[in-house]
Amino acid sequence: MKTTKLVVGILMIILSVFIVFESAIVGVGIAIVNGHHISSSAALFVAILYLAAGIIYLATKSKKGLGGDVANLVLLLIAWIIGFSKVGMYSGLKTWSWLAFIIGVVFFVWHLIKNKKAKKTIN
Repeated sequence: MKTTKLVVGILMIILSVFIVFESAIVGVGIAIVNGHHISSSAALFVAILYLAAGIIYLATKSKKGLGGDVANLVLLLIAWIIGFSKVGMYSGLKTWSWLAFIIGVVFFVWHLIKNKKAKKTIN
């Protein structure tokens, strides 16, 4: 679990940088075309939430509790809601939103199951 959190944390930080650059490029394109969509601004918020989730994964990689996983679940669900509701002309935002949802929910459920199994072996 430590290695997985380390790898996913680093990947989420790298993806956040990629999302920032991609949303900047899309924002310029949208501004040139018609300038009425806010999807590139929503992508900036999604990137910030990705960055925060990646940092939390790195900071809690050696913790056995679910505190970091709960925090990341909340952050990534917020990223999913923001991204999915503000897609507009930037269809790539839908991909980043669903990826946030999948990472948040799958990691939380996986660590919840793993912690329950660890408690059963102790008892």
